[in-house]
Amino acid sequence: MKIIIVGATGTIGKVVAAELGKRHEIIGVSAHNSPVKVDITSAASIAAMFKAVGPFDALVSASGGGYWGSFEKMTEEDFYLGIKSKMMGQINLVLEGRKYIRPNGSFTLTTGILAEDPVKDSCNLAVVNAAVNAFAVSAAMELGNGVRINAVSPGVVEDSREKFGPIFPGHVPVSMERVVAGFVKSVEGMVTGQVIKVY
Repeated sequence: MKIIIVGATGTIGKVVAAELGKRHEIIGVSAHNSPVKVDITSAASIAAMFKAVGPFDALVSASGGGYWGSFEKMTEEDFYLGIKSKMMGQINLVLEGRKYIRPNGSFTLTTGILAEDPVKDSCNLAVVNAAVNAFAVSAAMELGNGVRINAVSPGVVEDSREKFGPIFPGHVPVSMERVVAGFVKSVEGMVTGQVIKVY
């Protein structure tokens, strides 16, 4: 399969790319450090990326950010950070990508445990994660041509324990092996319309 991995240089994306690359052709895409670049906050950039890459069999999005900070001080503009990036960025990858994906292909989006188990300062990311989960479940009913879509929702990854562990009190980190398995299940399996939880 020809697989586009958006966020291919990130903590999760690079490991997913390495695993799927054992069996498939990988087109790694990122904002800065790849031959093919994309800014997922820009619909025009997403369209240009797909035009450059052409038809494909699967897309994995391991990308998107948002506002992390005090709910008391959070503004509407702060909230739009997650909406434009992790929410609409990933949704637009599907809306534009459906024009190029081959029959029986798949989309795999990334959310996270915050949708169900938020922590302090995570309101924006909790909301956009939940929105992307709902998008994957509902879009699966209407994509057509045998195209599948899922969201992988990991907990705190062991590889990020030092950086994120202290702000996720009581959360048990999950192994990268288990996280990657969730992506492999979505890409190489037959499931669709699922939130694949790796907690």
